[in-house]
Amino acid sequence: MTVDALAAARRLAPRFAARAAGHDRDGTFPADDFADLRESGLFGLMVPAGLGGADASFAGYAAVATELARGNGATALVFNMHASVTGALGAVTEELAEALGVPDEALVARDRLLRAAAEGAWYAVAMSERGAGARLSRLSTVYEPVDGGWRIKGSKTFCSGAGHADGYLVAARSAADPAVVSQFLVPAGEGVTVEPTWDALGMRATSSHDLHLDVTVPADRLLGGVEGLALVVAQLMPHWLVASYAAVYVGVARAAVDAAAEHLNARDLGGLPAVRARLGRADAAVAAAQLVVAEAARRVDDAPGDAETNRWVWRAKLLAGSTAAEVAASMLEAAGTSATRRGHPLERLYRDARCGSLHPATSDVCADWLGVAVLGGDPDRDGTAPRW
Repeated sequence: MTVDALAAARRLAPRFAARAAGHDRDGTFPADDFADLRESGLFGLMVPAGLGGADASFAGYAAVATELARGNGATALVFNMHASVTGALGAVTEELAEALGVPDEALVARDRLLRAAAEGAWYAVAMSERGAGARLSRLSTVYEPVDGGWRIKGSKTFCSGAGHADGYLVAARSAADPAVVSQFLVPAGEGVTVEPTWDALGMRATSSHDLHLDVTVPADRLLGGVEGLALVVAQLMPHWLVASYAAVYVGVARAAVDAAAEHLNARDLGGLPAVRARLGRADAAVAAAQLVVAEAARRVDDAPGDAETNRWVWRAKLLAGSTAAEVAASMLEAAGTSATRRGHPLERLYRDARCGSLHPATSDVCADWLGVAVLGGDPDRDGTAPRW
């Protein structure tokens, strides 16, 4: 990652923070934030340099996402989805492509999508479904081959950025063989309909509406050019499906500490030992979570897919989600009743932070995965519920 990317994130964060309350109150998408992200070139953060991007590592992404989330967690969360798509596409090396049987024409199509991102296009993720969550093996959206491409039909929920993205990463099962799960990059437009459904406790500005698909896409929109790669990639790159959220919630937790300190200083309450103790514990907890996220990211960059790397990936998601919720709650208590009023930064951050443990994989799933590993089992096979 270039230093410029992190500097850009730090420069943008105060702008995002200034707009956050209004978007949270009204449940509106932060379009101005995304215009700033486009102008800054951050949509190309995970794109290889040869295709016009910043060629960031996973650790680089994590640092940028944390800074963006200190401004507005909702903006950073939607950006995370775009980074997940471009990061996963960009991580397919020639060696991995050969091992997966990815044809040359699929790599050409991938490069075209990545180059478009570097030039300002951004992508959302349409994976989750009602009743299935993010479990790829339980999806009801189906696809089938047609002349010149693929027909995709189904409905998605929790699609952050719905109605604003240039394209959507859609996971679907084969109509011919439901055990085969594939992913497509579906362009926005005809056949893709947004149903406004998002009116939630936290992360209200993500526009995570339902998405209905009845669309035909060209053949090269099948990512990897080979059917059935979705579950394989989920095992090879769990960091994008699991730990990429972690950096966002570390940023939200840090923002809660910052907001509490500002509130308490403004009211001259910093002399209370109980208040200082809460701030001190919160500062240590956020720092510890950030170190775990950084270690997971370092290992992803050094040994992606390695068993020990994956344990750190799941640890990062678990700790970031639980830490954000606990820290935000403590900071709200430290600040007092006045901070619970609508429009106060801590009230919004408390609600946003509470969402961290709910994103897939949820904290309970993460803890179960890690528990199986501690017991010497295979957490991808021996859990009580399918991960994907």
